[in-house]
Amino acid sequence: MTITIYHNPDCGTSRNALAMIRQSGEEPEIVEYLKRPPARDTLIALIKAMGMTPRALLREKGTPYAALDLANPKWSDDELIDFMIAHPILINRPIVVSPNGVKLCRPSEAVLELLATDIGQFVKEDGEVVPPRTPGARAG
Repeated sequence: MTITIYHNPDCGTSRNALAMIRQSGEEPEIVEYLKRPPARDTLIALIKAMGMTPRALLREKGTPYAALDLANPKWSDDELIDFMIAHPILINRPIVVSPNGVKLCRPSEAVLELLATDIGQFVKEDGEVVPPRTPGARAG
């Protein structure tokens, strides 16, 4: 199975999702999107595949979201995508692409829905225990 993770190594949620992917036996393609932002058409395709809007993908914390007045409804989807391309930190993460779908994996255990195998119990960086889950099962 080929898995890609749009990853920020400074983000605990992203690190946890990556660790869960690796615990499944997969070594994903890692795209450090702050260093290698997705092309506009790729970002649009990811948003569409996740079934969300550009506004729903915007990250507020630790970004220029407020300074750019992105909460203002005047911005069109195309304009919000332009902002994300210009400021990749605005793209929420981690985004995981697998043969089982594309998902913004917040919380990190959302990645379990995309994995082909059960990873067993997983302990996040903060000590939170994620119980074993049947592969492909939706979180409750």
